Amino acid sequence: MDNKWITIIIPAYNEAHRIELTIEIIDRYMNEKYPSFEIFVIDDGSIDETPIVLSRLSKRFTSLKVIRHDFNRGKGFAVRKGVLSTTTELLLLSDADLSTPIEELERFIVWIEEGFDIIIGSRAIEGSKIIVRQDWHREQMGKIYNLLVRAIVMKDFRDTQCGFKLFKSSAAKSIFSKSFINGFSFDVEILYIAKKLGYSIKEVPVTWANSKDSKISILKDPIKMIYELFRIRTNNI
Repeated sequence: MDNKWITIIIPAYNEAHRIELTIEIIDRYMNEKYPSFEIFVIDDGSIDETPIVLSRLSKRFTSLKVIRHDFNRGKGFAVRKGVLSTTTELLLLSDADLSTPIEELERFIVWIEEGFDIIIGSRAIEGSKIIVRQDWHREQMGKIYNLLVRAIVMKDFRDTQCGFKLFKSSAAKSIFSKSFINGFSFDVEILYIAKKLGYSIKEVPVTWANSKDSKISILKDPIKMIYELFRIRTNNI
């Protein structure tokens, strides 16, 4: 898998029910559009049959590479591990549920060619298309969290949490090597670090469909995420 151009990094936790379809969709699309690629799944300590499914898929798809953690370390940790283990020119972060379809990559590549270092998907700017909305309480939680991001960390972006982000590899490695948030607020941290380091960032509207199998607990994770926002401010770049 040497000399590839782009890596699609997918953090996965208990994704046995859908990871096969996700890999099939990405592999088919990439072979048609951008055949110099690899798919990098980081299994973050899944306790369902995800490891078994991925082991089988790795024999079927030559594009697939898998790293497994013995226990769950958090989405931020998994993504960081993936980023720092790659060698390609570009890195695309994608959620395992493909809530943002892989086809949106074409729109992002245009902005990389324009010279931007980082392209982030946004569900909150003009041109975005929400096909399936979140439940009301999760949508309100997201809006409150975004207000806190703007109040505590930075005001630059309308949507930090969309899982679809494209990086030039040099920028990604520099940013993630300085990050320490292991939870869901890692998205905010990497954008905060990127701004501090002077990387150019473009927020681009995307098509997005909510998945009912969200890994965010509405009881536990909001408190952790708010705590993480204050920790981000302590990162002396």
